[in-house]
Amino acid sequence: MTNLSQVDLVGVGLNATDTVIPLVSFPVRGSKVEYGAANVLPGGQVASTVVACQQWGLQTRYIGSLGSDSAGDLHRKAFSEAGVETQIIAIDDCDSRQSLILVDEDGERTVLWRRDERLDLQPRHIERDWIVNARALHVDGYDTAVATTAARWAREAGIPVIADLDELYPGVDSLIENVDYLIVSRDFPCRLMKEKYLEEALRAMQHRYGCLLTAATLGQDGVLAWDRDHFHYTRAYRVPVADTTGAGDIFHAGFIYGLLQGWPLARQLDFACAAAALNCMSVGARGGIQPVESIESLMANGVRYAGVQFAVSQNRIAQ
Repeated sequence: MTNLSQVDLVGVGLNATDTVIPLVSFPVRGSKVEYGAANVLPGGQVASTVVACQQWGLQTRYIGSLGSDSAGDLHRKAFSEAGVETQIIAIDDCDSRQSLILVDEDGERTVLWRRDERLDLQPRHIERDWIVNARALHVDGYDTAVATTAARWAREAGIPVIADLDELYPGVDSLIENVDYLIVSRDFPCRLMKEKYLEEALRAMQHRYGCLLTAATLGQDGVLAWDRDHFHYTRAYRVPVADTTGAGDIFHAGFIYGLLQGWPLARQLDFACAAAALNCMSVGARGGIQPVESIESLMANGVRYAGVQFAVSQNRIAQ
């Protein structure tokens, strides 16, 4: 057992080496499209969230797997330069996870990815001490059994668990049962709960799994959250968009930062929306992580999208 120092946030989940290719127009089937640049950058859901929180002054730990290639070296260097403590499971003679990201003229990204199965983590790869010496745990659910084990350890230690989910992974129900703050992609709640309306799906998720908060990020439509009593809707900020890669990762980082500051929920969601928007102004999953002061400036002075209407009955939406 390794005795580790206390950190603010521990993250268990994916990293990826992103090759980001900006395009003037998205290719149609059978076409040839010229591109001018290919940026090779570190990314990945949990890895990017952890790095952002570290840059904002939190002490963080990342737990994940890397291969023995140059991509693995890229991540190790990025974690080291950011000051993130790591518990890396190294896999010899294996390529790290790779993503090809095509970014169209509006900044919207399409992701092609591959991952060697040898990188998949199992509960035997992690130690309880890595998890419980923290104020919060963040997971993405890809290696579901590992995320579930970590979440159970955190729950036993009274540590809040935040999850970023976008797929119905096998065994995801057991994971969600151990999540306090479930913040997922737009269509996840309706797919999971087999509900037509997002509002009803968010309420149903909270009721079934007992989460403190269920929420869905909606891109330029903002975020809708249910806190057991009320819906909270926060509109997104309108900024010049270069690349939406990592927007959700940085949103989660902003939410976690606000949670650990003890902010009210409305401020947490607003800070997260502003942080995500600023990140979209640069290329790469972490290219636009801005200082806290810049995020708060956007919150004070930024222009928002008009937002959307929700068919919520018998419950007001707090904005």
